[in-house]
Amino acid sequence: MKITVLGSSGPYPDAGGNCSGYLLEGSETKVMLDCGNGTFSVLQNYTDFFELDAVILSHLHMDHIADCFVVRYAFETAQVLGKRKDPLKIYAPAKPFELYNMLKYKDVVELFPIDHRLQLSIKEFELSFLPTVHSLYCCAVKVNQGNSKMVYSADTEYFDGLADFVRGANLFLCEANYTSEDLSLGRKNHLASFQSAQIAKKAEVDRLLLTHLHPKNARSVVLSEAVEEFAETELAEEGLIFKV
Repeated sequence: MKITVLGSSGPYPDAGGNCSGYLLEGSETKVMLDCGNGTFSVLQNYTDFFELDAVILSHLHMDHIADCFVVRYAFETAQVLGKRKDPLKIYAPAKPFELYNMLKYKDVVELFPIDHRLQLSIKEFELSFLPTVHSLYCCAVKVNQGNSKMVYSADTEYFDGLADFVRGANLFLCEANYTSEDLSLGRKNHLASFQSAQIAKKAEVDRLLLTHLHPKNARSVVLSEAVEEFAETELAEEGLIFKV
């Protein structure tokens, strides 16, 4: 499985950056995981967009879904030009429904709800989901391909069940929106990087990749606080490619 970082900022992009989005590729499968602002443009540096099998949305905050509202026009054009016959499948939580319903577009997008009960197969990828602790209904995503496993935390506070869901992952792609200082100020709905690293250590993952990085926080601080807890930690940057 190959994972390409298309964007790693949140809840808004830093100068020249993009919000959350990742391209997952297998031998015959291409899935976009989250589709934040700016990510669809970057996606086209790595693949023909009309070859996407699906888009998986962890939740419906705009920094994770904004580009879905332009992706529809690209796929509509691909259909007109004969490059795509089938609609694009988008899987997303159905809460809040008014946002979920906005994702549907003509016969270009086919929409499917996700929750913790869903076990999803997309060609060689097997996906499962775990609700997180966030201000909107949100799901962490586990992707298995044979013996390869990656887990995406999506947006969340710390909670005990996350480490069990992540356990044994080859790559743990985890949000790190806060520093320890942010937590001391009582901020909620996200993880500090040291908490992400504690989860990685407890779950015995191979590598930790920190994402959803807040533009106001110095990345050197975010990384150093995590490395103190878990040495195999890196920061997600646009264009980084990982193979697991």
